[in-house]
Amino acid sequence: MTPSDTSAAPAPDVVLIGAGIMSATLGVLLKQLDPTLTIEIFERLDSAAAESSDAWNNAGTGHSAFCELNYTPQLPDGSIETKKAVKIAEQFEVSKQFWSFLVEQGLLPAAGSFIQSIPHMSFVWGPENVEYLRKRHAALTECHLFAGMQYSEDSAQLRHWIPLVMEGRDPQEKVAATRMDLGTDVNFGSLTRAMFQHLQQLPGVQLHFHHEVSKLRKADDGRWVVKVHDLSTDATHKVRTPFVFIGAGGGSLPLLEKADIPEGHGFGGFPVSGQWLKCTNPAVIERHQAKVYGKASVGAPPMSVPHLDTRMIEGRRELLFGPYAGFSTKFLKNGSFFDLPASIQANNIRPMISAGLHNLSLTKYLIDQVRQSPEDRLAALREYLPAAEIQDWDLEVAGQRVQVIKKGENGGGVLEFGTEVVSAADGSIAALLGASPGASTAVAIMLDLLGRCFPQQLGTAAWQAKLRQMIPSYGQALGQDAALVAQVRAHTSAVLGLEPAAQPTAQP
Repeated sequence: MTPSDTSAAPAPDVVLIGAGIMSATLGVLLKQLDPTLTIEIFERLDSAAAESSDAWNNAGTGHSAFCELNYTPQLPDGSIETKKAVKIAEQFEVSKQFWSFLVEQGLLPAAGSFIQSIPHMSFVWGPENVEYLRKRHAALTECHLFAGMQYSEDSAQLRHWIPLVMEGRDPQEKVAATRMDLGTDVNFGSLTRAMFQHLQQLPGVQLHFHHEVSKLRKADDGRWVVKVHDLSTDATHKVRTPFVFIGAGGGSLPLLEKADIPEGHGFGGFPVSGQWLKCTNPAVIERHQAKVYGKASVGAPPMSVPHLDTRMIEGRRELLFGPYAGFSTKFLKNGSFFDLPASIQANNIRPMISAGLHNLSLTKYLIDQVRQSPEDRLAALREYLPAAEIQDWDLEVAGQRVQVIKKGENGGGVLEFGTEVVSAADGSIAALLGASPGASTAVAIMLDLLGRCFPQQLGTAAWQAKLRQMIPSYGQALGQDAALVAQVRAHTSAVLGLEPAAQPTAQP
């Protein structure tokens, strides 16, 4: 189809590709900022949030940097770097403000359907790790965002906080933990589906399941021509739009490559699969009430930091351990084994080869993880639960993540462990690549996208006022204003039902 014969094609103001948390967040933001916008959403599966945003696919922790040790690396001089942790903590507070606004306006169901209070804890053993955690606690609590974080090396206190973790452990072993009662568990699957239910009730919004975007091309008039394949009928049609957002999780990279914008050249992807051990014994589940994160194994990707994770999924309390990482050439859980080879192009082959050569230890680690036996997985679990029994745990397949490979100096490749927004210079298209802490920081990421792709509208008094209504701290640095943090946390905790639990005391 040439630019001249696309006039009859549907022409929404916005096309969102992928029905996950990112598209849901951007769609709701845009309709709040400009209710007249028309939006078409295309999802290849039969439901929203079925890939990375699903609660079983490792998108269940409200990442706020309270317990994730990979966000606070120890530097060569022995000090603890807290910059990334502070940024993530700020971003999660932004998410909570936006969700609170939606709940207050009646646009989301009761907050308990998607967010719960749950302590966030870090747990380590061994003298060196205990010293690291002690220094991490001291460094983080210098910032008011981490006020209230408790630290203990006392076995009696730890037995009260995490009885299963301490049960059967050598009493002479040196251990330590931090605890933040302000932590949360977020079911991003439930939240995403609720946001799309709201969007579908609005005029000018259409959500299409079983629809796969197969091509993207920019026409001479500056609009994007999006070719869509209806998987139910095998029919295809084309949509014209001035703006496209690619929020397709692991499927974003292939679509960005099809768009062929200069800003997307040189990007590649490294897929990482995952599995959980899911507890099936209600008595065990009942005795653990926390998200407990440890230190990753040497060579492990950050998304594979082991944790013993209490979650609420479909109204039931669940207990998961993992994730166990693995290697697959799929970019999506429901993807193709040809995803990785098909993503290799002339403009990214050098960065991808370079990144591969510089990360051979990661590749070996992932292959070793794939080859693990049930006994190997149980041994890893028993580092956290010494008394664990194999009959109490089943293996559950988690989601796929695609780590970003971007062009570095001299054309080499750098493997990035985070999220990356790639947008065209004219703001007509943007894609979100990468993984953790993704979902938890979706609102901050989409605010950044608005600045890139809707700069004129964002500069208007109307959009600025609306953003401050939805996110009272908008435009202010929470990491630099203790009074503002106290104010927004008091409000969001009340609206979302997240009043911190009473401070625990040591038990005899």
